[in-house]
Amino acid sequence: MKPVPYIATLTGISIFVIDQLSKFIVVHVMDLKTIGSIDVWSPYINFRMGWNRGINFGLFQENGDVWRVFLIAIAIGISAWVVWWMRREKPGPWARASAGLLVGGAMGNVIDRINYGAVADFLNMSCCGFSNPYSFNIADISIFAGAIGLIFLTSGDGRDAREDSR
Repeated sequence: MKPVPYIATLTGISIFVIDQLSKFIVVHVMDLKTIGSIDVWSPYINFRMGWNRGINFGLFQENGDVWRVFLIAIAIGISAWVVWWMRREKPGPWARASAGLLVGGAMGNVIDRINYGAVADFLNMSCCGFSNPYSFNIADISIFAGAIGLIFLTSGDGRDAREDSR
């Protein structure tokens, strides 16, 4: 299979746009910032507005601007390192797409921290008697999927990890 040129860039830009568009619609058009919550398909999928000033699950939610700038710098630094790593290693298309997922999601959350002072989280899922207290967003899903993909789809020697099993 011929690799798609710039797959990391296309994936990253797509995720960034989808993430920012979804946040704009939910926060501003649907006015979730005022309403607070909307049951979409209760209890499985709900929109619950959350402003995350920290990292995953609301950890490290110091309210200072220094912490916000630090988190922005960390996200940009990790994203720059991933871009550098992908250019140096030149892994297969799935690993590059994973890098695009991670970088696009990270940049989506960076823009939130710049525009809102916090990350806009709105997706909430519960099931089977478990009530999930946390909200997340498309960027969070993308970052998680991208990180998992990079772990499992790279071999560390410049080849797609799937090539090792052939």
